[in-house]
Amino acid sequence: MTQQDGSEEARQGQEHHTTTHEQGRFCVARCTCGWRGPARRARSQARTDAEVHATAA
Repeated sequence: MTQQDGSEEARQGQEHHTTTHEQGRFCVARCTCGWRGPARRARSQARTDAEVHATAA
């Protein structure tokens, strides 16, 4: 399950730039709109989460 942060107004019409961040043994995808994906052990899955978010937005 993904977590959504930030207001809906802030996300509308905003370009999405995603990155991944290491948090100990986990990797988390984040976006400039405030969205944050779940913590993943596999970096590839965190990158996939980021790609799905950027294309769905």
